[in-house]
Formats: sequence, structure tokens, C-alpha cells
Amino acid sequence: MENIKANDILDAKGLACPMPIVKTKKAMNGLEPGLVLEVQATDKGSKADIKAWAESTGHQYLGTIEEEDVLKHYLRKSSSQENRERKHQHIATNEELEKRIEAKENIVILDVRESAEYAFNHIPNAISIPLGELENRMSELNREDEIFIVCRTGNRSDLAAQKLTDNGFNKVINVVPGMSQWNGKSESLNK
Repeated sequence: MENIKANDILDAKGLACPMPIVKTKKAMNGLEPGLVLEVQATDKGSKADIKAWAESTGHQYLGTIEEEDVLKHYLRKSSSQENRERKHQHIATNEELEKRIEAKENIVILDVRESAEYAFNHIPNAISIPLGELENRMSELNREDEIFIVCRTGNRSDLAAQKLTDNGFNKVINVVPGMSQWNGKSESLNK
């Protein structure tokens, strides 16, 4: 089992509804935007509750992994920045990217979501470099490559595209709307 990296872990084991949600709310409030919270619960109903709560608050429910009798729920705190306007000029749709992949063109797909998001669902062969690590890991990318950047909705990938462009990468394309609407081939650890 691949280990999913969470920035914080909340122990809600042994608690009955609504306590896991009450504690999750509190833990999410203390988390920086963009970080991932792992909620460990034993209440079987907690999966539906946590998913519904995340959707109603605008946070992102990544998925749940069951290990023995413990449910590990993964949530990502959304940030106010995620709804800002996009600045990077070069944009491709999900469909355009899918066509390029199917044509087996020589392109690089860079996924700038958190590693937990990537683990639950990603485009085959995509390189995972979370946005927060991009600054220090640019050397892993080739300036000559045509790089398609994906995130969940096209906002973090927009920031990543600007960052790469500022650093001399000139074939950078932001994929919109990104993984939230991706219908092409994907891989996940839940297979």
C-alpha cells in the first residue's frame, strides 16, 4: 500500500457521529490552505458524513482508505486563491491534452497537486511535483520539453505555469479545467 502523505493527522477513532465532523472542522480551521488532513475514524458512517461536509464547505474530499477497521479520510483545505482569475496565456482543454496523449506525442505532463491528491487519481506517467515544491525541483524538468501542467481546477497549474515561464520554460501549457473533470485514462492506488 502506497503511503499517502498528510500534513496533519486527526484521531477520531471510537467517536460516534457527529463528533468526527466536529473535530474535523476544528482541525481544518487550524490548517494552512492547500494542506492535507488525514482523519482516522472507526465510525462507518463517517465516510459519507465527511465527504458531504467537505463538499458543503468547499474543501476537497480526496478519498478514503480502509485499513482493518480504521477509515482514513483525506481532505485538502481549499484556499481563497483557488478562485482567482488565471494569468497564464497558453491554455489547453482536457480534451486537447487527451488527444495529444493518445497520439503518443512527446509531451511532459506535470501534476502540481499535493501528493495525496496525485495518489488517489492521476494521468498515467504524469510527473508529481506539488506546487509548493516546484521552486526547489525545477531542475527535474527540461526547459526544452513541451509541458502540460494539471491540477484540480486549473488554478494551481496556472501559478505553476507562470513560475516556470518566469524561469525560462517557454513551452508551458496550463490544462483547464484539470483533474476535477478529467475523463481520460487515469491511475490510482485504489485499483
